[in-house]
Amino acid sequence: MKLALLTVSAALLVTVGCSSTTTGSTATQSGGGPVFVVGTDAPATIPSVAGVKIQLEDIYLTDSTTSTKSNNLLANPVVVDFARYNGLQGLVDMNDVQPGAYDGVEIDLGTQDEIDYLNTSTPPPTVTPLAATVPSTPIDITLPKTLTVSQTGGVPVGLRIDLNLAQSLTTSGGDLTGAITPVFEVSTVARTDTGAHIDEFVGSVTTALSSATADSFQITGPHGENFTINLSSTTEWDGGATESQLLADGTNAVVEVAGQFDPADQTLDADEIAILTDSKFYARGLVTYVTPSSGAASEINFYVRAVLPSGLSEVPLGNLADVTITGNEKYGIYWMHNSFTNVLFNDAALTAGQEISVGGADPTATPFEVKRIHLQNWGYNGTVVAGSENSGQGFFEMNVNGFAGQVIPSPILVYLGTGCDFRYGFGGFANVTDNAQIRVVGILLKLNGQDVLVARHIDGLNFTDMAVTAWQ
Repeated sequence: MKLALLTVSAALLVTVGCSSTTTGSTATQSGGGPVFVVGTDAPATIPSVAGVKIQLEDIYLTDSTTSTKSNNLLANPVVVDFARYNGLQGLVDMNDVQPGAYDGVEIDLGTQDEIDYLNTSTPPPTVTPLAATVPSTPIDITLPKTLTVSQTGGVPVGLRIDLNLAQSLTTSGGDLTGAITPVFEVSTVARTDTGAHIDEFVGSVTTALSSATADSFQITGPHGENFTINLSSTTEWDGGATESQLLADGTNAVVEVAGQFDPADQTLDADEIAILTDSKFYARGLVTYVTPSSGAASEINFYVRAVLPSGLSEVPLGNLADVTITGNEKYGIYWMHNSFTNVLFNDAALTAGQEISVGGADPTATPFEVKRIHLQNWGYNGTVVAGSENSGQGFFEMNVNGFAGQVIPSPILVYLGTGCDFRYGFGGFANVTDNAQIRVVGILLKLNGQDVLVARHIDGLNFTDMAVTAWQ
């Protein structure tokens, strides 16, 4: 595979390359100091694993000196699919807790736990759910750095919870047993830390913009939490969206927000906003099959990681959904804001392995139709192909493994755009060596029939320390 195969110039691809944006904010509760919880994961090493859902019943901060613990950091129990993050960071919840210095965390798990795995023996692939079991006793973790919660109305502080999937899933003879022994790596983060940035937070608009120049609106997140989203002159809008469009969509809109917590009022300062739908319905997941395999698609199957409103039987969470492609959909690329979007992503550029969000029309038909399709960032794990590294032109080849590797032909070309950063033990392109185990977080494009992964982050996969060392 050569870079010359690409029909879009390197200069064009730079526009969708990596960035290191960091700005942000979120919700309010009464009493105590604000603490937010960010979820992420170290990837699973079992290729067929599509989803790992764990119910977080309670999360408490603990103080070993006084043998006390805070109130619950979760407003309600939440089921989190940790496998959906894979290199990204999502907001789990935020609550106010008693001021104090805490040196530990207690995590209590519920019974709504599940592992989903992909079967690719016959096309199209299918997904099989496996009921999971987790420890019934509290999981106590000592924090590597004390978390100090200030008085009421203070600056938000946070916990970053990383589930190491590779160490948490139990197998016997190479097969999943259904038992999960969670290996959580928990770190404290300040609101401006890289580990506190919210890469993706999806919610339904509940209080719309009051005008096209308003500076805030409110959304309800996937777990029922309410948040105020702040806008500014630096907020970027995806796919040509504008404040005027969001004003017109009102409470029919579902948006995806990236940002960080505001230091003054516990709201979320948005650095990125995408309008995913103006018709209240939204779903997200990884494409597993495209019909036909070349040319304009007429139908796609995708593994559903998230859906709003919840409980839609036609769009089964944790299973596959079918979408009819009519050619009338509006396409966008998250983190891309120029007129080249429809050149790079359209009905002829859909391919298995892409992480997408869909929204729009009535999903009660099977397969259903959508009005909008957004291409999303996601983490792709793999092995660097020996001899493929070209530091001068900023690309290499990678054999993809993990869940996405079950549906992506290998090898694929990985291109580094302007601003691409290196994390978790990687300091630069020099670390991209023959047969290195890496994770590329970015967007998967189909160019001239060839899959090309445009990287935003390049991660080393040292499972023992990749979670927290960067900001301790």
